[in-house]
Amino acid sequence: MKLNAKHTVAACFAGITVQAMVINFPPLLFLTFEKSFGISLSKIGLLIAISFVTQFLMDFTASKLPKLFNNRATVVVGQICSAVGLVGLAVLPEIMSPYPALIIATMVAALGSGIIEVMGNPIIEACPIKNKNRILSFLHSGYCWGLVITVLLSTLFFHFVGIEHWQILACLWAIVPALDAVAFIFVPIYPIESAPKVKDKKDSVFRTFIFTAFFILMLCAGAAEQAMSQWASSFAEMGLGVSKSVGDILGPCAFAVLMGVARVIYAKYSDRMDLSKFMMFSSALCVVSYLVAALAPLPAVSLLGCALCGFSVGIMWPGTLCMATERIPHGGVKMFALLALAGDAGCTLGPVTAGWIAELFGDDLKISFIFCIIFPALMLLFIPLIKAYQKDKNTHP
Repeated sequence: MKLNAKHTVAACFAGITVQAMVINFPPLLFLTFEKSFGISLSKIGLLIAISFVTQFLMDFTASKLPKLFNNRATVVVGQICSAVGLVGLAVLPEIMSPYPALIIATMVAALGSGIIEVMGNPIIEACPIKNKNRILSFLHSGYCWGLVITVLLSTLFFHFVGIEHWQILACLWAIVPALDAVAFIFVPIYPIESAPKVKDKKDSVFRTFIFTAFFILMLCAGAAEQAMSQWASSFAEMGLGVSKSVGDILGPCAFAVLMGVARVIYAKYSDRMDLSKFMMFSSALCVVSYLVAALAPLPAVSLLGCALCGFSVGIMWPGTLCMATERIPHGGVKMFALLALAGDAGCTLGPVTAGWIAELFGDDLKISFIFCIIFPALMLLFIPLIKAYQKDKNTHP
């Protein structure tokens, strides 16, 4: 069978699910780390920061890696790092001090995740396929389904095998990126267009208001998404008093399902939707969702707020990428790398700030969630500014 662009898209889809696994498997163990290794919530928050800061630094360099190797080798190395990081999570705490061990494993896995994140979008853009906005949104829904699969299967494992055997599960999860590394060895990788060179750096598109606005949107999208995603399990178990299994399924799992639903809806109806209006609606719903999660008097309603937050953030990340692709054509790998950098900065800022604020107020994550409405609120401000800027530019070229 001859492999074609559809197989390339499938491999990228699997890569995004791997990224979801690498990012969201450790949060299911936060309280286990706290109890087993004596790690405080602030230090656990630093693990989140280390993960996303590593991806953040990777975003600076990932766009240069294909020049040193090639696109295929770069993405294969990314998957191998993810697999090694997951195995390290299980093995290293047994042979050295637990917290440094978790830091090392987190950094290696995050290196892989960062490469996958930067390379996936331009590889899709280079594929000879139609409706790339639709495919891009569908691609990012893979993150959601990866999160759902990770939470559901991990919850079943913890229930029937026991959470004390979590190291075995980490090694089992490592099989997935290993298999996808093999897939990327064989699927076709098409040439990726680079951003046009400019004589004067001042004329670079990356120094314009429009790119700066997209950079801020990506930062806020990452912060709004991960602040809830990373802390939903702990919030349900510690803040709402529900069991871990119930908390994981009705917290991060429901969050991920509705986030995926939002991305699939846009992927299916993108040709009939005004993306800017959908983003505005989602940002407003995100503000409401965080407030409901934090202020609702009943645990069930708070969990509903967590789930609705998933739907509200669903379109933010892929929607920003789609808008940027339309308004900044030929941005190339560099544009996706810089926007991924902004997103990862937000993914660091959101959950880490939430952890610090919670600890400041006696481990009260409700206070953190109230603070987090600042991120979707900023998106409500910048989306109309981008639209107004584009309209003015079209009127006065």
